[in-house]
Amino acid sequence: MDDIKEGLQEIASGNSQAVLVTIVSVKGSTPRSPGARMIVFGDGRTYGTIGGGCGEAEVRREALNALRYRINKWYTLDMTNDTAEEEGMVCGGTMDVFIEYVDESQAEFLSKCLQFINQKDTFVLLTLVRSDDSAQVGKKLLITNSEHQFGDLGCPDLNSAAIELYAAIGKENKPRLINLDHEFKVQENNTGFKYQLFYEKVTAPIELLVLGGGHIALPLCEMGKILGYHVTVVDDRPYFANTQRFSSVDKVICNDFCKALEEIEVTPATFIVIVTRGHRHDKICLRQVIERPAGYIGMIGSKRRVKALMSELAEEGISVELLNKVYSPIGLKISAETPQEIAVSILAEIIQVQRG
Repeated sequence: MDDIKEGLQEIASGNSQAVLVTIVSVKGSTPRSPGARMIVFGDGRTYGTIGGGCGEAEVRREALNALRYRINKWYTLDMTNDTAEEEGMVCGGTMDVFIEYVDESQAEFLSKCLQFINQKDTFVLLTLVRSDDSAQVGKKLLITNSEHQFGDLGCPDLNSAAIELYAAIGKENKPRLINLDHEFKVQENNTGFKYQLFYEKVTAPIELLVLGGGHIALPLCEMGKILGYHVTVVDDRPYFANTQRFSSVDKVICNDFCKALEEIEVTPATFIVIVTRGHRHDKICLRQVIERPAGYIGMIGSKRRVKALMSELAEEGISVELLNKVYSPIGLKISAETPQEIAVSILAEIIQVQRG
């Protein structure tokens, strides 16, 4: 939700009305996947994107109509018809979106969502997107990792069913639709359901922690910012770790690696890239972070050097299970050679891990 956070904050302030558009299912080739969002305000401003182009423009028109009449609606965008082809929509699939009118009545719930996002907490959000009772549509239930609940789906039995679903699938990362029958049991088919819930896990924005400020770190940090990550770079050499060299990043730390890492909070939203200047520093950094709950740890190096380093850490008591979680040699195999290409391969791997 990071790309629409500013829009959510405006609605949560209680002074604005808007429409929240969420992709809830897709078939065939589409520009975005379920969970992608866009906020549309009455003055034409938008936050986020569901794919751009004429398809997004079509949904935006529907959103403005929903805002005008203050309604929620289900809309299917067809990107396979002749009109779509004439307008250059080459995806060739269909995309179901839930268009939701949002005003000050949802301000408290949105504020709670933003609170968890700002605290870098992960939570599951369940939205009722279809129901026999139109008054229930759009209601939401938020469930935290500690199993606290906020919100209401409009029916105690439905709330209970949603909590049971959380217990069963709460670790799944991919958003999806869940169909329930009149007895609140899950249905596998898309016909005859009484309720349809959109399940999604909301995670904190990625904190990209780059250990080492050399040649690869420069394009890696720049591209990380383009992707919307919060980027921190650490090096113990003032010539490399300074804001002139890394002008676009959020934080530059010039300090001994051990001391710096002792003061950095590592969470499942922290994605760590180890690209220091040598074997000794790589080992120091990896030893410091390998037992911490990072979402990703990747380390540069040749297969021979990586194998030797892993053997040393195993001899020092680091478990094989933890060592096997390290992505090394780092990056997807795209025959990268230049620092820029290597940065692309690393970020591609991070995106792959992030998307599950």
